[in-house]
Amino acid sequence: MDERIAHALENDLVIDITTTGRISGEPRQFEIWFYNIDGVIYITGLPGKRDWYANMLANPHITFHLKESVQATIPARVEPIIEPETKRPIVTQIAEAWNNTDRIEEWLVSGPLVRVHLEIDLATITNSNS
Repeated sequence: MDERIAHALENDLVIDITTTGRISGEPRQFEIWFYNIDGVIYITGLPGKRDWYANMLANPHITFHLKESVQATIPARVEPIIEPETKRPIVTQIAEAWNNTDRIEEWLVSGPLVRVHLEIDLATITNSNS
């Protein structure tokens, strides 16, 4: 893994994801933000129903497309985080970064949140800040 990908995972925000349609079985691409919190990648959205999230629940294998500072396509698997108390520290940190803490309780109940497990060897990534 090259340093540019490591830098993108640490600093970029906007990606595309490709999920498998839960009904159609066809690839579905969505633009979305991701968050790197202490080296863990998360995808979330404001409270409410989201097609991308429903697709992930049906099939956790996605493609993670970096597209800001570098272009890279990375296979990944997502892990839904459902329990409000597990979600709380993650959602709180993201909401504080957005300066949007008014809806945290609602977000804990009905906001989608997944941890992204990139299917690459993260140990080979060098820190671009070194």
